[in-house]
Amino acid sequence: MPTPDFVRMMARYNAWQNRSLVEAASGLDDAARGQDRGAYFGSIAATFNHLYWGDSIWMWRFGAVERPGGTIAESRHVFPVWADFVAARQQLDGVILDWAEALPPEWLAREMRWFSNAAGREVSRDHALLVAHFFNHQTHHRGQIHAMLTAAGAKPDDTDLFLLPDRA
Repeated sequence: MPTPDFVRMMARYNAWQNRSLVEAASGLDDAARGQDRGAYFGSIAATFNHLYWGDSIWMWRFGAVERPGGTIAESRHVFPVWADFVAARQQLDGVILDWAEALPPEWLAREMRWFSNAAGREVSRDHALLVAHFFNHQTHHRGQIHAMLTAAGAKPDDTDLFLLPDRA
């Protein structure tokens, strides 16, 4: 299960990868980012929006931000303006980095209980498992974004964890 050091490394990886993908997507126009490419959330922009919303929901559950509005279905439309998304993504990645830096080891062993709208019921899991899910969810959707960007002719950077710069 995750340790505080693992959480800090994955928070750095998250910020590094988001910077790479946002930079690659910024080279496309709004039409290309908004084009339905057959992914679960449809487009590059919609998948970025969902990922932002999902990260915000987990950071709210972990006590780091205010609860974001909307539902999973609405998450694809959080930021209709690309520049607004870019600024918010950068800010949220900073929140995630700060949260990870301050994470006490004993927090990972605690249990969290919440009502999951996705599951339609109350759920209870250890924080360590939920943190692993949080980072796994990011990687899953960033993989979709990476594939869509590549298909659109953009060139994101490497994604291999072992290539994470010492300062990312």
